[in-house]
Amino acid sequence: MPIINFKKEKIAVEIPQGTTILQAARNAGVLVESPCNGMGTCGKCRVKIRGNEAVLACRAIVTEDLAVETLEDKTLNNTLKIHSEGDSFTYQIDAPITKRFDGVKTQVYLRDSLLTIEEGDTENQCYGLSVDIGTTTLVSALINLATGEELASISALNPQSLHAQDVLSRIQFASKDQGLDQMYEEITSELNRMTAELCSAAGIERRFIYEAVYSGNTTMIHLALHTNPESLGKYPYTPILKGGAFVRASDYNLEISQAGVIYTPPVISAYVGPDITSGILAVRLQDVEGTVLFIDIGTNGEMALSRNGELSATSTAAGPAFEGMNITFGMRAGNGSIEGFEIHDDGAVSLQVIGGGKAVGICGSGLFDLVGELVRLGIVTENGRFANPDTLRLPQQLCSRLKEFQGKIAFEVAPDIYLTLKDVRQVQLAKGAIRAGITALLRHQGVAEEDVSQVLIAGSFGYHLKTRSLVDITIMPKSFEKKIQFVGNTSKSGGKAFLLNQRFPEEMKALVKRVNSVELANLDGFERLFVGCLNFKE
Repeated sequence: MPIINFKKEKIAVEIPQGTTILQAARNAGVLVESPCNGMGTCGKCRVKIRGNEAVLACRAIVTEDLAVETLEDKTLNNTLKIHSEGDSFTYQIDAPITKRFDGVKTQVYLRDSLLTIEEGDTENQCYGLSVDIGTTTLVSALINLATGEELASISALNPQSLHAQDVLSRIQFASKDQGLDQMYEEITSELNRMTAELCSAAGIERRFIYEAVYSGNTTMIHLALHTNPESLGKYPYTPILKGGAFVRASDYNLEISQAGVIYTPPVISAYVGPDITSGILAVRLQDVEGTVLFIDIGTNGEMALSRNGELSATSTAAGPAFEGMNITFGMRAGNGSIEGFEIHDDGAVSLQVIGGGKAVGICGSGLFDLVGELVRLGIVTENGRFANPDTLRLPQQLCSRLKEFQGKIAFEVAPDIYLTLKDVRQVQLAKGAIRAGITALLRHQGVAEEDVSQVLIAGSFGYHLKTRSLVDITIMPKSFEKKIQFVGNTSKSGGKAFLLNQRFPEEMKALVKRVNSVELANLDGFERLFVGCLNFKE
């Protein structure tokens, strides 16, 4: 059998002939980023063989002994820019976890159930975690359960995204026992690392953390609780976990108190998960008057609509383009990524680069701005093509940015960074999915776009977007322009509310049962609607 030698890692592995380099790397424990899970679409798994020959690891079949050099990927860094704060509301602190000192020992309760007994007086040391498990990012906050104070917060890349970027590829990867084990172990290890850092920052012992609230989409919750997500990927899309329950943290290797628990908010559907339940709670969507749209723009575009408290919800698979994946020069929101882009009247271009240094790629918010500006000025046409520079009445210094790259016309964003026609197509597919989801949900509920009184954009990614960019690329209708409010990471702030008031778990469990879950694939004409939403026009 051939032997592959991973030079940088100094690891050699023997593999069956016909194995891909990517699979060999996974077998050897060598990290080769593959956000599309080996489908050959993202182009992020490039490695070098035979000196300088660059190949896609997921497509390179091994037939002989081979030396492989993994490439340092600019998207793998520890400078990710993740917004962790979210809107919330005022509520009474009445946590389900309480402690009582009897003069000798301290009793720890979950509601009326005794969890454990501790020697001495530890009554003033009672903490919980609000954990937002996103498809791409993780955010965890350490909360004092007696006072409600947030003592520390930390964010990180979800390590699962290095193997499978979007929800569907994550389901496929984890449907096999080996893949599920890897996904579970990676996220558990990362959450434990984050917890250790939080405890160090706050100067507390992790044994005094008694509850963690896991908010995330339905697939992420299955993976974090070591539950096979296969049923989420095929009809009738039935989640095994329904949420709304406490489980023992020690059963899932979460390193908090041995008596600690994990709570997951109620699941709305296979693709509308506890992150949206937490978000609904955080903004009190059920109490808002008028017609309000709540939406988390990302790889799994989840949304909920409230009509004077009557809720309906759906999701639409936007894919990983908005996270910078599947884009030629795309990257996550770390140092060197373009997060803002503006074209001035004289044709000059302004870039906002995370870290302030040289631009090396484009992250999701920068991609929104970039395509939005090009559409606004007609450089990208309504059908997603680059316009003929000779037909544009624009400054020459701007038109000259349309130049040949890899044999085709592309737009030069910055030195050695281009936006290609393929990239524009990826944006069209992602934005078309979100816009079609919004339109379909409104139509299904008999709501005209003009009748929506408020649009709440949730999520860390959504917080960095600009209203003008959302409207320019027509992901949002023009009628929404002055109604948009960015509410931040409501998955985390809603999780905090679950930690601090024992009434909310029961309230939201009852509410979720009343939510009308809309399956877009079952709606007549949805495919036609999606195709119609691909163009950059109203």
